[in-house]
Amino acid sequence: MLHFIVLIPFLFAIFVPLLYKYFAPRVHTGWFVLLVPVVLFLYLLRFLPRISNGMDLLRSVPWMPSLNLNFTLYVDGLGLIFGLLITGIGALVILYSIYYMSKHTEALNNFYVYLLLFMGAMLGVVFSDNLLLLYVFWELTSISSFLLIAYWYQRERSRYGAQKSMLITIFGGLSMLAGFIMLSMITGTYSIREMVANVGDITTHSLFVPAMILILLGAFTKSAQFPFSIWLPGAMEAPTPISAYLHSATMVKAGIYLVARFTPVFGGEAEWFWLVSGVGLITLLYGSLNAVKQTDLKALLAYSTISQLGLIMSLFGVGSAALYFTGGSESSVYAVAVLAAVFHLINHSTFKGALFMVVGIIDHETGTRDIRKLGGLMQIMPVSFTLAVIGAFAMAGLPPFNGFLSKEMFFTAMLDASRMSIFNMDTLGALFPVIAWVASVFTFVYCLVLVIKTFRGKYKPERLDKKPHEAPLGMLIPPIVLAVLVVAIFFFPNTLSEYLLQPAAHAVLPGLPENVFAKEISAWHGFNLELAMTIGVVLLGIFLYRSRKNWVGLLRRYPESLTLNTFYDLGLERGEEASRNLTERYMTGYTRDYIVYAFGFLILLAGGALLVSNRLSFDSANNAPITFFEGALAIALLAAALTILFAKSRMTAVLALGGLGYLVSLLFVIFRAPDLALTQMVIETVTTALFLLCYFHLPKFFKGTGRIPFKPLNLVISIGAGLTVTLFALSANGNRLFEPISDFYKNSYELAGARNIVNAILVDFRGIDTMLEISVLAIAALGVFTLIKLEINRSEKNEGTK
Repeated sequence: MLHFIVLIPFLFAIFVPLLYKYFAPRVHTGWFVLLVPVVLFLYLLRFLPRISNGMDLLRSVPWMPSLNLNFTLYVDGLGLIFGLLITGIGALVILYSIYYMSKHTEALNNFYVYLLLFMGAMLGVVFSDNLLLLYVFWELTSISSFLLIAYWYQRERSRYGAQKSMLITIFGGLSMLAGFIMLSMITGTYSIREMVANVGDITTHSLFVPAMILILLGAFTKSAQFPFSIWLPGAMEAPTPISAYLHSATMVKAGIYLVARFTPVFGGEAEWFWLVSGVGLITLLYGSLNAVKQTDLKALLAYSTISQLGLIMSLFGVGSAALYFTGGSESSVYAVAVLAAVFHLINHSTFKGALFMVVGIIDHETGTRDIRKLGGLMQIMPVSFTLAVIGAFAMAGLPPFNGFLSKEMFFTAMLDASRMSIFNMDTLGALFPVIAWVASVFTFVYCLVLVIKTFRGKYKPERLDKKPHEAPLGMLIPPIVLAVLVVAIFFFPNTLSEYLLQPAAHAVLPGLPENVFAKEISAWHGFNLELAMTIGVVLLGIFLYRSRKNWVGLLRRYPESLTLNTFYDLGLERGEEASRNLTERYMTGYTRDYIVYAFGFLILLAGGALLVSNRLSFDSANNAPITFFEGALAIALLAAALTILFAKSRMTAVLALGGLGYLVSLLFVIFRAPDLALTQMVIETVTTALFLLCYFHLPKFFKGTGRIPFKPLNLVISIGAGLTVTLFALSANGNRLFEPISDFYKNSYELAGARNIVNAILVDFRGIDTMLEISVLAIAALGVFTLIKLEINRSEKNEGTK
């Protein structure tokens, strides 16, 4: 059933349009879709006892076994946490969307198809053991998230945000793929488990650092780490259920998952430590500083998400130092950071999911998210106010909410890191707790802004688009469930730790004893430096909030021309301009110019490779003698080719071209390849018939009055291309480095059950390639059909208007 956990969302997505067509608007489509994450969540819960006892689950289905590629899924503590978040938060988001998305005005078939595609892709990412399989699902998350963010595609900002997110995350995905390929070159496998088992061979390899950087690019772009974080605020143009799902528990956590999953491979090295923890701390500070100056509630939550993701990333970076001390007592000190990272990952999903839903309720019931228009909603929307307080104060790190526990563990990890004696931390380590504390202060400030500016103060009904009221019960249930979890985790953290946190931390640091993570989590540890830091955060945070008008303007005075968004827009604009100028230079509209480009590159690349590699050699000792029939066919082929060149009508040219093809088939007969000859004759017959059918409706050749001028470049390209191909063929015959592959294809009947070797190649030996070619043609045909259908409908509509 493990493979079905991943495949069920994809399979169910096929039926969503049918359900929408036959049941909407009588029944909201979301009620049908809700079954998928609920069933998957309940099924994954069955793994809790097994995983908590250290019994991981591995299932594999052969995919391309000849290439050692299998559909291998692996469930351990880390994967199970993400699987439960994906399905659990997904169920709550779908329930929320049923009341948020109108069944009368919204295209719910598209909405839920995209959502299920994303859910299945995320499950594939967190359960894949094969790197190539993980990459496929990774890019599916980018594509489906693009569709979700652009759901309201009529809005320019939605299209812009979707494009930005896709460009940045796809760039990171391609970089990650290059890193995966390097790892496979080092280890000879695509299995993550096997790589972890052979980590000693990886760290000493010359490709270790390049592979690490490329994989981290994929993680940083996906998890909106600085400087790639600019896509996340733009993605807030998506409907609020999508924001709650993608940006609290799923898509932005994919990069976190990647870092956690590859910590056993790269952890314990200075490069990994500094890149992950350094980028995480910079992102933490960057996000918190930007959040306090926002006036849009979703923008505030977007930057707060960036900040919290940086916090989790920095914890994984600090915790990776435990692998440097494997077997030593110091490893347990830094392993706590990984436990804190996993803990805060869960906590963030709960309180941030609740906050996104509350902001969606405010937008839905008031018509605005602008805090300058809001205020005084506490009496009107008391339940939403209570939920906002719980979520915001949990994010601020206050008791009695789960964020307090993980924030205290975060401070402990940063203080421990400052005392570290490796990786040059004796000089720069003091910055870790300082940055963590400053960012926490601003986190406290924007949490106060979120609650007080929205629910306290003066009520401004004249600025609202709607008369506000409390949301319906169905829309309140999902954030209430998350808020209950926020409080429950604070009081029962060790139950969560036993079943989820400790197995996940052990999966991140597999070389350490399991008892390293058996740490009791409690709210009170006496009066210590961590508690003093929290008290300082509260006191300074309150002071900064009360004086916010005096200093927030300084943050807003930062030049817009120097922001990352401006650089992105400028780079995109200049890139498009350069591409357009380059395209206009070579896209002349003349086929002759395009042939010159193609053959010119052939001469330079292929001919240059022959000269540089010094492979120009001819060996005719083993060549068979040329018979009379072969010579006669060669002369006939030449005559047919010349006839095409000098033909004065299209009919003559087409017939000469067909004759050329039939002569080639005769050559195959002489060479005793009847299957090739048959294939050639069939293709030539169909091609000639199509040519004649098309050219019958075209005008005759244009007969010019003057002579065609001689162009030396044409002569050079023609001779050069022919000479290059000839020399290449002769050199290949004289430089056989391997046995001809034709010897393998001779056994086509035994290997594929086909007597025709061409058929065996097309449908068996390269069957996947053929299938993809057919798929491309089918997609193109559907596109053409759709365009024609749209044009017909448009014409009929215009006629009806007239």
